[in-house]
Amino acid sequence: MKESILKKKTYLFALKVIKVYKQIIVEHKEYVLSKQFLKSGTAPGALVREAEYGQSKPDFISKLSIALKEANECEYWTSILKDTDYISTETFADLQTDNKEIIYMLISSVKTVKSNL
Repeated sequence: MKESILKKKTYLFALKVIKVYKQIIVEHKEYVLSKQFLKSGTAPGALVREAEYGQSKPDFISKLSIALKEANECEYWTSILKDTDYISTETFADLQTDNKEIIYMLISSVKTVKSNL
């Protein structure tokens, strides 16, 4: 994988997630939901990095598929945080826009690699 847009976007998204997480624990003293959000929001970037040096194409596909599952889970936790008033509608919209873009990129990447097997 060359220096990819996906790698950069997942890294920047992880930074956003960390900032929102820190805000939630400071402002609301909420540690359970926010921890799930933190884990699922930072995992795709780590998995994309891990896939970069995958041992094989199936390993690469596996890592990106797990990143996709984590991004989908993050979408769920972001919705929960919005619907329980831990984050604003604006923060939710910003996170969802970025996360959806990452999800679409991961789907496309997995399909492309699978078609080249």
